[in-house]
Amino acid sequence: MRCIEIRTPGGPDVLTPAERPDPVPGDAEVLIRVAAAGVNRPDVLQRLGGYPPPPGASDVPGLEVSGVVEELGDGVTRLRRGDRVCALVPGGGYATLCVAPEVQCLPVPPALGLREAAAVPETFFTVWNNVFERGRLQPGETLLVHGGTSGIGTTAIQLAAATGARVIVTAGSDDKCAACLQLGASRAINYRTSDFVAEVLAATGGAGVDVVLDIIGAPYLQQNLSVLALEGRLVQVGLMGGASATLDMGQLVRRRLTLTGSTLRPRSVEEKGRIASALRRHVWPLLENGTVKPVVFAEFPLDQAADAHRLMESNRHIGKIVLIP
Repeated sequence: MRCIEIRTPGGPDVLTPAERPDPVPGDAEVLIRVAAAGVNRPDVLQRLGGYPPPPGASDVPGLEVSGVVEELGDGVTRLRRGDRVCALVPGGGYATLCVAPEVQCLPVPPALGLREAAAVPETFFTVWNNVFERGRLQPGETLLVHGGTSGIGTTAIQLAAATGARVIVTAGSDDKCAACLQLGASRAINYRTSDFVAEVLAATGGAGVDVVLDIIGAPYLQQNLSVLALEGRLVQVGLMGGASATLDMGQLVRRRLTLTGSTLRPRSVEEKGRIASALRRHVWPLLENGTVKPVVFAEFPLDQAADAHRLMESNRHIGKIVLIP
């Protein structure tokens, strides 16, 4: 197979095209002929040396793929050769062939092409688990999403709006704010020109939001706490701005706040399979009828993975970036 290797930790140029023996599916796994692979922030962290693959996972980057099932491992019961699937994987996505646990594979909705489907698993698994399971967002509540035009952000806006929540977002330009409004946000705040705390409190009549989904981390901690409503929930899924901050415990106690967070890659196959089952029940109908869909900003040939990473690090994109083998 053709794949992309990380030659050594460093900048985008360390992403190197290579050839390796074809992977072989193990028990309860399938081999996918990759049609497209999503590019995500964790891939950049892995390239920089800060996010190693879990034990037993491929060192080839890439956490989500779409394609056609080519081979079945022992114990596979649901999938068949030729099935169109998208899959969450612990690594190995930047390749022409990729192994995935059967329980982490989902059928490609008829409304989506294979290239679009590659942009689904990582962000949809993450948003469903963090916003709706850990954050317990309910219809009629208000969600604040930081980084509204990221892959996580564009997914969260659509899913929250589709399930009856109000969505406020922050983004880094007026054009990005406009894109968020088109996706279903009710209010978009340019954090470069406005104080998002003041704007959020004004938009909610001083009540604050019920859930904050944050990818920034330390620099936003106190501001995030200050915009949470009584019994609000802060859900941390990224630490782009840093991991250490001072916490005012008094705010938690007085307003009964909840702070939670998670990362997806190290979790067990069983837990990821449970999330996949929940997505199939609750979210796949929205993809099948076109209520929500992944936002693909750019496609690159697999051998140009370095250019895809440069685009991601520039923060110019709106939505997802995919690689095409």
